[in-house]
Amino acid sequence: MRTLTKAVIVGGATLFAGWIGWGIYSTRKAESVPYERVGTLNGFELRHYPQMVLVETSASIQRTAFRRLFRYISGANQGEESISMTAPVETQGGTSVQMTTPVRSESARSDADELRMAFYLPSEYDSEAAPEPTDPNVELVTEPSKTVVVDRFSWYAPEWRVTRRERNLLSTLERKDVEQVGSPSLLRYNDPWTPPFLRRNEVAVPVADTA
Repeated sequence: MRTLTKAVIVGGATLFAGWIGWGIYSTRKAESVPYERVGTLNGFELRHYPQMVLVETSASIQRTAFRRLFRYISGANQGEESISMTAPVETQGGTSVQMTTPVRSESARSDADELRMAFYLPSEYDSEAAPEPTDPNVELVTEPSKTVVVDRFSWYAPEWRVTRRERNLLSTLERKDVEQVGSPSLLRYNDPWTPPFLRRNEVAVPVADTA
């Protein structure tokens, strides 16, 4: 019995270590959207992002939105550029297109019951180089450069937790008299298999340039 117990403990520890190792590897391997840290606001980070190209869609549930965007990077685009879901994601033959993190989701302005989800394309892809989606529910969007205030947190990001952090961030902007110029977004940087304590989530709010 002692031998069996020891084997179970050792096996569990090995699996746990492997889980952590995968989380660290996938996080470091993934390409992230570039930004410049320009300061802080009451403990929150101020960032400046360059112009970026996104592929995005609106849906009633996150799973539907994610699948549409995943099909796009998997080849549902003009040119049929296929991308495997790894970190980073690379095209299997043809032009290389990596899927960068984070994945952005926010409430769609056109319908309060829908959310809008977006994948940021690598910085070398401008609006002309990015392949057009074949799904009419998916579109390419060129997002201009912007300044955002960010609240970063770990673990899981259920709706109640995100809502609480959004309210806290918006309240801070109001107290500091900083102009909000866009809707809050949830940014998630990790794949579903990353341990919760290694996850990186962010609530981001676009603001007027504070410079």
